[in-house]
Amino acid sequence: MSEIKTVNSNDIMLTLCQSVAAVMSTASGRNIKYTPLVQKITKTMLTPDIGTFVMFTGSFSGMVVINFPRETAMEIYTSYMNSMGIDKKDIAQNYTQEEVSNTLGELMNQILGHFIREVSEEMHIRIDQSQPKMLVLPREVQISISVNLDNPTFSKVTFHTEGGNVFYVELAMDDTTFTALKDFEMKCALNPDDILEQYQEK
Repeated sequence: MSEIKTVNSNDIMLTLCQSVAAVMSTASGRNIKYTPLVQKITKTMLTPDIGTFVMFTGSFSGMVVINFPRETAMEIYTSYMNSMGIDKKDIAQNYTQEEVSNTLGELMNQILGHFIREVSEEMHIRIDQSQPKMLVLPREVQISISVNLDNPTFSKVTFHTEGGNVFYVELAMDDTTFTALKDFEMKCALNPDDILEQYQEK
């Protein structure tokens, strides 16, 4: 962090994309990638077939939206269930079933936790998140979500799954820039898995 003098909304979007890719890839056991292009949009939307969103407040405020087409939702959900060793007969077969949206909501929660930890450790700031919300949209409906920001900026990035499907991550936040007043080192927080591994090695 000592070499970075400023952090803007694009830098924060990059951190979010890295969190989405890391959590989704680990959970599903499949390679999840994002397009290295950020699209500026005019508002955040929930679109078919499953939309999830979560708000955050603190040193800066905003909202994350992830929209999953049905094929993508089922690929990620099924891969996640398989990686956990769930019997095939116990896996939902339709994206409208509650188990699918609940799973994607849990993944959203993990993504925001990862994102908040990364941003907080790097920038020495505090962010709190709300409980993720999900909406199954079986028809071609778009729902605009308003978020109370003084000077909002909206951005969108496309993600690709290993199975060739896509989903979309949107970030709404205040258009702000953080500038370092002095050099400082990134906080180092031990991951619980690392702690467990160190304990097992003893």
